[in-house]
Amino acid sequence: MSRFLWEDPEFEASDPPSNHGRRQLGASPDAPFSISQLNAQIAAAIEARLPKVWVCGEICDFSRPRSGHLYFTLKDETSQIRAVIWRSTAERLGFEVEDGQAVVCFGRIDLYAPRGSYQIVLDKLEPQGLGALQLAFRQLHARLEKEGLFDPARKRAIPSMPGRIGFVTSPSGAAIRDFVEVARRRWPSVELLVIPAKVQGAGAAQEIAAGIQLANQLSPPLDVLVIGRGGGSMEDLWCFNEEVVVRAIAKSRIPTVSAVGHEIDVTLSDLVADLRALTPSEAAERIVPNQHEVREWLVAMRSRLGYAMESLLERLRLRLVATEQRPVIVRPEETLQRRMQKLDELSLRLEQSMDRQLDRTRHRIATIAATVEALSPLQTLSRGFSICRLQPSGKVVRSCQEAEVGDMLHTELVDGRVESIVARIFSSHRR
Repeated sequence: MSRFLWEDPEFEASDPPSNHGRRQLGASPDAPFSISQLNAQIAAAIEARLPKVWVCGEICDFSRPRSGHLYFTLKDETSQIRAVIWRSTAERLGFEVEDGQAVVCFGRIDLYAPRGSYQIVLDKLEPQGLGALQLAFRQLHARLEKEGLFDPARKRAIPSMPGRIGFVTSPSGAAIRDFVEVARRRWPSVELLVIPAKVQGAGAAQEIAAGIQLANQLSPPLDVLVIGRGGGSMEDLWCFNEEVVVRAIAKSRIPTVSAVGHEIDVTLSDLVADLRALTPSEAAERIVPNQHEVREWLVAMRSRLGYAMESLLERLRLRLVATEQRPVIVRPEETLQRRMQKLDELSLRLEQSMDRQLDRTRHRIATIAATVEALSPLQTLSRGFSICRLQPSGKVVRSCQEAEVGDMLHTELVDGRVESIVARIFSSHRR
């Protein structure tokens, strides 16, 4: 049981003795507490009487300043208390703290002297009714799904007969031994490359991500990349839920298989990979062809190919027989004679058609010539008419008023031209 300073008979004020002698601080108006001294006494009493406790409540008024510390209020139906999580503790939570979360906390009550208010400084924070890892899984899953990393449309097909396979895993674990055993049994000539990485504990996620990046830089390139390990608890497999690993798989240019040996829990690596296998052994069975099945397939294909060739040859033979029996092959001269006769018929029809066309053309030309002849000025001149033109303009004189005495005229007759000079003009026009 702790006591306040004013309850301690041994306590002596820091002020120098006066004519009152010894006195208890805060016990009289002559020896009052300062606010800082009072808050220090209250803090000491709280820490002594109320050790670290577990408390549950709902988070509200959450804030995360640049310092990295977390500040929020814990509340229930009727009360609330301010809470703080220092940055070193916040970095180990593993999930995002948000308003509205129901949590169970563990920490100590502390008095914040500058405001004279108390708060709880938390060392642990867990979601109420949901484990911290499970909550972190759900939050990261929702964020990455929104980015489209789990979209089935972005998944690539695994090559049916890969020649080079890489496996990012622990070289001393059972996973690689099981994978190699199954792969060698199914296809002895497959080339396997182990890219060592921790698959559990601190730093495992970074090593796995680095292994995936290294695999994408190998030359000649890998056909398939496997990442995985043997089974374990959710905590053991947690590195395959880390964001750095998930994004490394999403960026891989190599078709990737997730072989985290756990049949119940699904990791985020399983969701982002192009193919999920329940165990490393199943991964080998799904991506490495079975030599016995391949041999059986080859035998079946050879049989089908032989049958197809025989069928093709039979069809070609029947076509050849049918061709041999065609008249053009059996009696080629008869076909030639029919073609020649047809040609003669067409030639005769062409000549007749040309004659008819020529007759029609001659008739049209004669008709046009008669029309032109009838309209020709020469016909008019032959009947005793003539055409007079003024010289040198060549203008046709249609009236005696268009000529004057002394004008030179050219008179065109049917058989020539006469030149004359106007001596007198007689007009028949009467006014």
